[in-house]
Parts: sequence; structure tokens; C-alpha cells
Amino acid sequence: MASAAAAIIKIAAHSSSSSSFALFTSSSILLRSTCFSITNTKTYQNNLLSCGFSRNKRMAHVISKATLGLTLPAQIDHPKISFSAKETDLVEWKGDILAVGVTEKDMLKDENSKFQNPILKKLDSQLGGLLSEVSVEEDFTGKTGQSTVIRLAGLGSKRVSLIGLGKGSTGSSTVAYHSLGESVASAAKASQANNVAIALASLEGLTYESKIAIASALAKGTLLGTYEDNRFKSESKKSALKSVELLGLGTGPELEKKLKYTEDVCSGVILAKELVNAPANVLTPEVLAAEAEKIAATYSDVLTAKILDTEQCKELKMGSYLGVAAASTNPPKFIHLCYKPPSGSVKTKLALVGKGLTFDSGGYNIKTGPGCSIEMMKVDMGGSSAVLGAAKALGQIKPPGVEVHFIVAACENMISGTGMRPGDILTASNGKTIEVNNTDAEGRLTLADALVYACNQGVDKIVDLATLTGACIVALGPSVAGIFTPSDELSKEVVAASEVAGEKLWRMPMEESYWEQMKSGVADMVNTGGRQGGSITAALFLKQFVDEKVQWLHIDMAGPVWSDKKKAATGFAISTLVEWVVFNSSS
Repeated sequence: MASAAAAIIKIAAHSSSSSSFALFTSSSILLRSTCFSITNTKTYQNNLLSCGFSRNKRMAHVISKATLGLTLPAQIDHPKISFSAKETDLVEWKGDILAVGVTEKDMLKDENSKFQNPILKKLDSQLGGLLSEVSVEEDFTGKTGQSTVIRLAGLGSKRVSLIGLGKGSTGSSTVAYHSLGESVASAAKASQANNVAIALASLEGLTYESKIAIASALAKGTLLGTYEDNRFKSESKKSALKSVELLGLGTGPELEKKLKYTEDVCSGVILAKELVNAPANVLTPEVLAAEAEKIAATYSDVLTAKILDTEQCKELKMGSYLGVAAASTNPPKFIHLCYKPPSGSVKTKLALVGKGLTFDSGGYNIKTGPGCSIEMMKVDMGGSSAVLGAAKALGQIKPPGVEVHFIVAACENMISGTGMRPGDILTASNGKTIEVNNTDAEGRLTLADALVYACNQGVDKIVDLATLTGACIVALGPSVAGIFTPSDELSKEVVAASEVAGEKLWRMPMEESYWEQMKSGVADMVNTGGRQGGSITAALFLKQFVDEKVQWLHIDMAGPVWSDKKKAATGFAISTLVEWVVFNSSS
């Protein structure tokens, strides 16, 4: 028994000591080694009691955690890339890759097949006409998604890459520049480049503020494009990229501050990606709560953590949330982080509430048939990942004048003899009763008690986020999240934040007449209406649990939480949430 424990300790030490994923999984294996190697019945029973598992249900929890694949996430190094802004001339820059973003207009040539754009003309002259020659041979016209790389010898740059920006970014949109950064990251991976420079062929008409926004988008695209989640792969190739220089976009403390802000936001996005990517046998409600506590401990000067267990949730009469959690052997954990600025008074109190279903089987209305995507239901905690990712970013940014509550009712929606049944009536913490006509509409049940809890913190505004309905994906597709709110003011705030962040939101109607289909004959409401307008009726359901004095907005992010193309989480909404909080800190 001692040798088995020592072996487990060795395994845990090999994994990341700072990772709650690894800590909880290895602890489960240790419990299994301790409890199951005992053959004497009396000793066995005493051992269970000493471990704190006096009831069969808790023992089942140990068994389930101990036998689900023995998967330990490997320790991976997040990208450590140094970003700097310089005014170095392109032809004088020395390094591995010089990447130039070009529009279709930039690629126009004169009657002698020479570039009209002065920057490209100068660079092409330095290369002896090779740039124009290659662009013609490869039919590179600067369209979005196009790129070409020229390998050089004897010059400062080992490679020069032209990357298409299409017709160019318009207005305040930074999406094209984010994509440019991602393309640079891909080129750097392919060549194992250590250092790259990014420049734009056209800078005319750009204000200083525009240049700062573009620099931020380039840094964000490069940093997130470099990151790969290889924790669950037996072998992986590390990125060699160490430094990125942004040329021609200005210099100074304001730009440096913006680049630091971008890195902080990206750290939150990466955390969110890891949480969503983690399988349900690794990321249980307990582990999600441990990750939240880890964030609070890391930024303890501004963040505190409170984790409520089942008994504490019972005391708060969270019957709606506990009804969903009742079937699982993995106990629920109600997560509450609170951010308070390091100095100064608080002018505004905000709450970010995220749906935290670490797995959703559908319950007795089990997900079945083609397209049910039950195998993807690890993503059903995407709302909570956005909330915790934002908490990590804000813990570093430390905006003044604003208090933020991060709230997640974490649990699993499983099937067992203790689980809620279709037709059951649940009582939420605000006293309202809910007839459960579909156990697969569970997210709104957990959010109900989370929203009541958020209102009880005395907040002025609430944004909740959830992978709530397939109906929203049908309406808006995989790349756009739907927003629902009675408040025009709050809608404008959040949409403005999303535009700065480069994320797509679309306001949907709160059609009050649809509430008729949500009425129950035996309770205050049912938890689902008909198929038509499903995302709207879900939002109307959530509204029943928000104080009328509190401004509230719901984000249905079922579509953009996951990329089918990349087969990975997107980290959606963190950038928008951080921008929104920062806006409220300065308003």
C-alpha cells in the first residue's frame, strides 16, 4: 500500500503541481489505492470513515472518479512571447520572418508591373523584384486568407511573407488584424521561427488610437494563434516563437500599456479554452471550483473566493439548482468570486453569471439520435469558463471604481434514482415554483438560483452567459451569439464592448407574448415552451429570477463557444466581458 501511494505521489509530482486538474485526478487515484487494497472488511469500513466517505453515495463518487480513464493532463508551457513596438524600417529589420499585411489595393501595379504602394515598392526594390515576381506567379492579390512566403538568403530577414487583408478593415473593426496575427503565428510554427516582425503596407489615414487598436489585435491574434492545447496528447510540438516586433504603429507608454492589457486578456482566454477543452472525467464541479479558488489565490490582493457545498445551497433554498445536481455522484459546487479594486471607492457593482454544467446527459430526457451531440456536452460549462477567464484577466488588469461578482452554479446533469424526473416541481430560492417538463432544459434551472444569488449581492447590472439553446444556433449560426435584455442601455454597452473585442453579438427580441407557452397548470411556470422561439422563451424564463431594479442581459453562446474547424474551444466572450467591465470602471 505504501509503495502504491509513493507511485501516485511520483505521478502527481511529474504533472503540473499548480494544476488543479492534475491535483484532483491524482488524489482520486490515491484514494482508490488506499481504499481498495484493503481486504479485511472491518479495516476497509474504518478506512472509508477515515477518508470522510461514510455514505454509499460518497463512496460511489470515489469509485467514479478513480476509474474514469486515469487521465492526467500534462503540464504545458503557455506562450511566452515578448511584444514590442518599433519604428524600424522594413528593409533594415533583421530576423526570421517579416510579415506584411496587404490589402487588394496595395497589390496594384503600374504599367511596368511595379508596385504603386511605396512600402511594397521599396521592399521589392531591395529584393531585386522578387516580391512582384512571386506575387504574379502565385496569383497573390491580397484577398482575405491569401498568403505567400519568400525564403531569402543573404538579407536581414530570412523570410518575407505577404498576408492578405482583403479590401481592408473598415470602421473600428479589428477582426482582419486579429486574423493577420493568427496567420503570422501559423507561419512562425511552420518554420519554427524565433522572432518575427509585423507591418502594414498602408498606414494612411490611421489615427494614433486606431494604431493602438490594430497593435492590440495583431498581438492578440499572434498570441492565441501560437497557443495549442496539447495537455491530453502523448506527443506535441512546442512553438519556438519568442518575440514579435510591431513596426510602424507608433511607440510610447500608452501602446505598451495596451499590449500588456492584451496579454492579460489572452491569459483569461487561454484559461477558458482549457476549461472547455477538458473532458468531463477530468473537469468535475469540484475541479472547476478548485480552479476558481486558484484564481482568487493568485490575485488575492483583489479577488476573494467562496465555494458553497450542497448543505449551504440547501440553506439558501436553491431547489432549482439542486434539482439538476441531484442525480450525479459528483457533488455540486456553487462558486462565488468577488473582485474589489485595490484602492479607491466603488461606483458600480456588476455580476457575471456563467452556466456551469460540466456534463449534460439530458437527464431522463436523455440526448439521443443523430445531431444530439451528447459526446460534446463537456462544452456545456462554456459560460462558466468565460466568467472565470474574465476573472483571471481582471485580476491582473485591476480596473478601479468597480466591484465584480463572478458566479457559477456548477454541477452535472446525469441520470440515477436520485435524479429529478419529468413532471417534478422544483422551488427556486426566490420562492417561485417550476414544473420540469424537460430535464434537458437544465441550464436555465441552475441559472435561476444563480441569478437570484447575484441580485442578492446588491449589484447594479448582471450579464449571464450560457450555452443555453440549440435554437439560438439555428437562428444565428455557429459564429454569432444572441443577446436578450429589456435594457437598451445595457445592450448598447455590451455590443460596443463586443465590437472593440472583435466578437459577434446580435440582439434578439424579448417577445413577452411568448410567455403564455411557459405557464403551468400546477406550478408558476414550466421550464420549456414549444420548439418555436426556443431561445426567446428560455430568456423569458431567466427574467423571472432577476430583480426588476437590476439591469440584466443574457448571452446565449451555444454557437461560438466551440470551433468545429479547429475541434477546440474558442475562448469566446472573455474579451467582451473584460471590455465591458473596464468601460463601467471609467464611466
